[in-house]
Amino acid sequence: MIEKVQRYVREHGLIRAGDRIAVAVSGGADSVALLRVLLELRDELGIVLSVAHFNHRIRGADADGDEEFVRALALGFELEFHSGAADVPAYSREHKLSLETAARDVRQQWFGQLVQQGQADKIATAHTLDDQAETLLMRILRGTGGRGLTGIAPWQREKCLIRPLLNVTRREVEDYLALSRQTWREDSSNKDLHHTRNRIRHELLPILESSYNPALRQNLAELAEVARAEEDYWEKEISGLLPRLVRFGKPSRSGRSSGPAGPDVIALELALFQGLPLAAQRRVLRAITQQFGVGLEYKHVQQLLTLVQPDHARQKPRKPAKEVELPGGLVAVRSFRELQISSRESQLPPADYCYRLDIPGEVAIPELKSRIRAQLVSAGNNVSGYNAALLNQALLAPEVKVRNWRPGDRFFPAHTRSPKKVKELLQPARLGREISPAERKAWPVIENEGEIVWMRGFSVPEAYAANAGHGIEIQETKIGSEAEN
Repeated sequence: MIEKVQRYVREHGLIRAGDRIAVAVSGGADSVALLRVLLELRDELGIVLSVAHFNHRIRGADADGDEEFVRALALGFELEFHSGAADVPAYSREHKLSLETAARDVRQQWFGQLVQQGQADKIATAHTLDDQAETLLMRILRGTGGRGLTGIAPWQREKCLIRPLLNVTRREVEDYLALSRQTWREDSSNKDLHHTRNRIRHELLPILESSYNPALRQNLAELAEVARAEEDYWEKEISGLLPRLVRFGKPSRSGRSSGPAGPDVIALELALFQGLPLAAQRRVLRAITQQFGVGLEYKHVQQLLTLVQPDHARQKPRKPAKEVELPGGLVAVRSFRELQISSRESQLPPADYCYRLDIPGEVAIPELKSRIRAQLVSAGNNVSGYNAALLNQALLAPEVKVRNWRPGDRFFPAHTRSPKKVKELLQPARLGREISPAERKAWPVIENEGEIVWMRGFSVPEAYAANAGHGIEIQETKIGSEAEN
């Protein structure tokens, strides 16, 4: 098994000499085996290991027992131990997520903090070939396309997550631990058949293997590898096509207007689009709606393809314009030359919002269809000056507020002589472009103990700017721009 993992790590370039790897150890067989394997490969790979354990506060005393087991394991191998915790059931209720999804979200947020704080370069998680097979079957049963068939990725670079055991079966893991005389903790929730994944693991997969194909798990894992390579190819193809096919913003005599929170309208030029192969057409339509943070099902793509059929392909004359309602409040309208996709909500003034943001940490802002992330980065060596792109962490509370600006708010950007009303800063002359009323009302700011210290599109106040060492960088990324695994 050691040689198998080593070969997989090298084939996928998961680890480089000098990497600091935090091994995510829950206490279960898979994660304990991952830690033991990387310990055996540590010298050969040239890596520094630590142990990371997250307590989800789901299983009470059992969860606390898992944490103590992992802490003792780290101590026994003389490894640094990182621990985190959150009330996942409360998070699940608050955000209306399944318990499994909520656990994954808060756990990965914590992993991201470990990397941002310089505790590790990468996080190694113990997903196995069995997990890959279960994930693909679950997605097929629920309905999926090519992207869903890619399954669990060996490496999610944007999240610094690596999965060295993805070509190893659970049986191989348990055999390896038995030979190593290594104990582990059993999670009783893994046998709860109320969860879809557990029914697939304990009921469906064994039936399919015994009655249809003993090599099913391996075949599904190979399918994921093939699908992932093809998805990479298509992503490059579509990213090359989109600039030729689409225009952003509302059409007008003077051009098109759009905003950084996301385009109000994306227009697809039909003359070029109709000449594409069907497979490319489907992917282009999905790529457009993903820029609004919305995914399309097969039936929605088919509705759009019917709407944009060339005139000669229609049995009856087409009316000048027609609408199709899409998920996420989107609407598609065909004109003579374009298919225009927009959000009905973009025309309405959004409600006020206010969310808590840990420093460092991140938070989703549904009103912006984006995430705001505060991460610790190098501020350089500006001993006598300041870095107007970064905030001084020492001057920030552990938790700040992300909200839309309100009448009366003032902000003092660096390189200006005095504080300005936010209303004035959002004028076209300041921004260099027009913005819609909805975008203006939703414009985000960050408030620290009653004072605005960050505003999208402007440098941070000189009084709050980082000097030397490290500073807090605020990033805004669109929700849906990263793969979720």
